Amino acid sequence: MIRCECGQGRFCFFFFFLTGVGVDDMFIMISAWHETSLADDIRQRMSSVYSKVAVSITITTITNILAFYTGVMSSFRSVQYFCIYTGTSLLFCYFYSITCFGAFMALDGKREVVCLRWLEKSDPKWSSFKKSCCFPFGAVPDEHGTDSHPVTLFFRDYFGPLLTSTESKFFVVFLYILYLTSSIYGCFQVEEGLDLRNLASDDSYITPYFNVEEGYFSDYGPRVMVIVTKKVDYWDKDVRQKLENCIKNFEKNYYIDGNFTEFWLSAYVQYLKGKSQDPNDKNTFLNNIPDFFSNFPNFEYDVNISSSNEIISSRGFIQTTDVFSSKDKKIMLFQLRSIAEDCQIPLMVYNQAFIYFDQYAAIVENTVRNVMVASAAMFIVSLLLIPHPMCSLWVTFAIGSVIVGVTGFMAFWKVNLDSISMINLVICIGFSFDFSAHISYAFVSSPQPSVNQKSIEALYLLGYPVLQSAVSTIIGVCVLATAKAYIFRTFFKIMFLVMVFGAAHGLIFIPVFLTFF
Repeated sequence: MIRCECGQGRFCFFFFFLTGVGVDDMFIMISAWHETSLADDIRQRMSSVYSKVAVSITITTITNILAFYTGVMSSFRSVQYFCIYTGTSLLFCYFYSITCFGAFMALDGKREVVCLRWLEKSDPKWSSFKKSCCFPFGAVPDEHGTDSHPVTLFFRDYFGPLLTSTESKFFVVFLYILYLTSSIYGCFQVEEGLDLRNLASDDSYITPYFNVEEGYFSDYGPRVMVIVTKKVDYWDKDVRQKLENCIKNFEKNYYIDGNFTEFWLSAYVQYLKGKSQDPNDKNTFLNNIPDFFSNFPNFEYDVNISSSNEIISSRGFIQTTDVFSSKDKKIMLFQLRSIAEDCQIPLMVYNQAFIYFDQYAAIVENTVRNVMVASAAMFIVSLLLIPHPMCSLWVTFAIGSVIVGVTGFMAFWKVNLDSISMINLVICIGFSFDFSAHISYAFVSSPQPSVNQKSIEALYLLGYPVLQSAVSTIIGVCVLATAKAYIFRTFFKIMFLVMVFGAAHGLIFIPVFLTFF
């Protein structure tokens, strides 16, 4: 059972996220290590490993960090903090992988040499036992000293040849068209905005409260304050007329019920006229305010009076209605703010719920901007570091394809587009690059003469590490699937989609598409 309090939310994200992600580069290095010969010197083996994978993991690390740091441009502080912390953490993971983990591999290489010498001198009847002791997690090195894991052999001997056959290519193209069509349809079904119920735990009293409010009291929306933000001459008839016209403009709006408008100024003018006082006289207007508040104490907190007996600011209330969907809330917010800006009196409209309604106005723009900037950064980095322009284009294509897939299937899994899912879409950019970049780099670096052989060798070298990375990340975050908080379940859902679609592109779609060009 996972229970993360509100203040510990980021820690939970980092813990489960980095647990799954931090080992990705290590899997790539271990795979390259298994392809070296035990007969070689440790330095030669380390040199071979780094020559094969150092550029690849450097590319993916740089692009991951850039993808996260582009989140700094977001308007949401939670997204900014998450992206900064996670990008910096990935940088430390990278330095650990190329330094400390490399040193541990060298030490383990010495252990392997000692084990092989021990096996050569052992009694044949004890050889099986000693082999299992020396190499418990991998295949036993052959006569050349290389260690080929059964899964890597599966990618080379079975999966690769099957995937590069003509029939399989047609099936993969059909499967991709089906995937892309479903994803694009889902993109138009995604709902915007964060439901307030999703900010609390499932067993919180807040959830049934909002359920009851939505079921029985949803005809009326939030009660909005109309605030006069500067000093104005309320005793001036023209000023009052302008202010009255502004209130009438609010009441004419589709989302406002004018029967529930409350404004202290209207009541005060009627109060003065009832006492046969002139509301246009400054002294009369100001001196009678204390008596008015004593008779109508409900208006006392609607007027801010300074020590010098000047009205600094004041407010009234308008009642919204028929605000049901996120689209209604966004339109209502824009229209009320537009009316306030057009008013000749300096006004501002506000309700505590507007902090959530603002997401509807900003979330799409922020998401699109971050995705486009991060994708452009991915393309530039891949173009500089991957020795083939076409490969960079395919990697960028994979990024866009995975993002469309994740966004589309969010709708099918009942996940809204909000600041929480936006964090995960930024993560999506990095991971969709990772899987495709590793395979693409291995493809263009392969010395094989035919494109099919290049694809098979790329899968042989990196298919297993890519599969390990996806599985390990899913395992790292799957514990969040049972969490009682929407935030953590959303994190799991999107990370699951990212890993599945990213691995599908890296292991199925990209190896096939690369053979076409």
